[in-house]
Amino acid sequence: MELRHLRTFSAVARTLNFTRAAAELNYAQSSVTEQIQALEARLSVKLFDRAHRRLALTPAGERLVAYADRMLLLEREALAAVEDDAREPGGPLTVGGLETLCAHRLPPVLARYRRLFPKVRITLREGGRGELHDEVRRGGIDVALAFGTAPGDGLLASETLARERLVVVTPPGHRLAAHARIDGPELRGESFLATPPGCGFREMLDGLIDSLGAAAPTVDAQVASMAALCRCAAAGMGCALLPETAASGPAARGEVAAVPLTGAAARTGLTMTWRHGTEQRPSIREFLATARSVLGEAGGGGDL
Repeated sequence: MELRHLRTFSAVARTLNFTRAAAELNYAQSSVTEQIQALEARLSVKLFDRAHRRLALTPAGERLVAYADRMLLLEREALAAVEDDAREPGGPLTVGGLETLCAHRLPPVLARYRRLFPKVRITLREGGRGELHDEVRRGGIDVALAFGTAPGDGLLASETLARERLVVVTPPGHRLAAHARIDGPELRGESFLATPPGCGFREMLDGLIDSLGAAAPTVDAQVASMAALCRCAAAGMGCALLPETAASGPAARGEVAAVPLTGAAARTGLTMTWRHGTEQRPSIREFLATARSVLGEAGGGGDL
């Protein structure tokens, strides 16, 4: 089996979409199809079920996923062992982050890292918190940054770099927009927008709602991303709980009001996660140090 075929298979297995996998790999869609067909021919088995216009893994495809991930991880480790130099890191480095972090917090980290270590080939990937942590486990991402706590398992190492303020985002002219700060009970009866269950910020909002009891707001609509939450709030659909970073631009333009939340739920951690042991690679070790330095500076000593 060719590693490029396994790499393509892994991307299609994760996205269950040939078009998205092609975009991620920077291939033509026809090339992705040809590689999957070549792999299926080599193994004499179908890896995907294409019935009913939906793509799904066959039982054989599901069995192959774990082996493909292990082989690709071994390839990455082999390349890193050869290309990393103790004095000047090199080789590939894949960094993942939430949408807001990729847009606002990671660019200065990557820019400084790139200036310091130009031989490292950086890839930046965006995803949800659960997806990012799964990719770190699989070896598809070397370091991930997300809000909230990292999973407590033995495979992952994590570190909280800073604390991010949470704000209540409201439409312009909303009754809460005039407040300097918002205590939980002031949200009584408000209609909130939220990301889907399982998202880190949905968990934070659900925790706030649970803590308020009878004074809690209600979640009346789900929106796919934090950027979309801001736009929907600006349009008057309701309020949202967001990190200050995600709301700062729209608030500065007057599109929304962003009022700091007070109390125990007023902040969340900005967490960096990697696989145990991989910090021995110079490229990863230096990235961790760069992220600590840049985000610590940006946060005024750990408070964003």
